[in-house]
Amino acid sequence: MNSPASATQGVAYVEKLSPTITWWIVALFLSSMTAAMVYPVWPLGAIVVPVVVFALAATWLMTMGAKILVTDTHFYAGRAHIERSFITEVEPLGPAAAFQARGPQLDARAFLMIRPWVKQAVRVHINDPADPTPYWVVSTKRPAALAKALNS
Repeated sequence: MNSPASATQGVAYVEKLSPTITWWIVALFLSSMTAAMVYPVWPLGAIVVPVVVFALAATWLMTMGAKILVTDTHFYAGRAHIERSFITEVEPLGPAAAFQARGPQLDARAFLMIRPWVKQAVRVHINDPADPTPYWVVSTKRPAALAKALNS
């Protein structure tokens, strides 16, 4: 099994999808609100509980990040990967088209690697006889650059 860390082929594209600062601010705000809920019952808990809640939220946010990598032979989207020889077409999707691709137009057999803070995506059509997945929808901040890397 190939992994991005062991990929020795030429790298054509790399992108890291990390939560935006807005998501961190919301996590901090919501965890601080627990102090108001806990203080009447447990004054010391007004310090302990928000710290624990923020630590859990931060851990969750860090695990939500994903890496996109295109090498000479493989395409990696998060933990999933596929040989580029199975990719037939790549469509860059703007915000409106990505919304449609993730919702009303979605094929239930499709593979999704989407992140809620990234509004754009690419649709990667797959032709693998051993895999019933017709395409992947992958969130990306630079759909045209990713499509160009996959089509080259």
